[in-house]
Amino acid sequence: MTASLVPPFTLETATAKVRAGEDMWNTRTPERVALGYTPDSRWRNRSTFVQGRPAIVEFLTGKWESELDYRLIKELWAYGGDRIAVRFAYEYHDGAGRWLRAYGNENWEFDADGLMKTRHASINDVAITDAERLFHWDDRGPRPADHPGLSQLGL
Repeated sequence: MTASLVPPFTLETATAKVRAGEDMWNTRTPERVALGYTPDSRWRNRSTFVQGRPAIVEFLTGKWESELDYRLIKELWAYGGDRIAVRFAYEYHDGAGRWLRAYGNENWEFDADGLMKTRHASINDVAITDAERLFHWDDRGPRPADHPGLSQLGL
C-alpha cells in the first residue's frame, strides 16, 4: 500500500483504503489479495477462522472456485486510528447457475505499514434472479468509477 493509506486514517485515506480493498478483491487473485494482509493476519469470515497468508490464499482459492463471476462493492461505514468498518455486498453464482447476493459488514485493524492484521466479517446470502443482479462490469476488474456504489443502488 502507498504511504498515504496507513494509519491513522482520515476520511479521505479510509475511503481510498476501502476502494483499494474492493479493487483488489475483484481481481479474484488470492496470492495478490493476500499481500494486503500481515503475514500472521487473523480472520473470521462467517464461521471460518483463518490465520496467516498461506491460509488466506487457500481460503480465497476455495471461495472463488465456488463463488463464480464474483463482483464486490464495499463502502466505508466508520473509521478511527488504525481501524476501519466497512459494509459490502457482492454477487456471484454457484455451479448450478443460481445467483446470490451476499450482504455483510467487516471490521478491519491495520499495522503501521497499512497491512491488515485483523479482519472480522459477518455475511448473509440472499438468492436473487439474474434479472435482479445490479453489479455489471467486466469480469475480474475494478468497478468502473461511474458504476453506482451501495448507497446509490439502495443497498
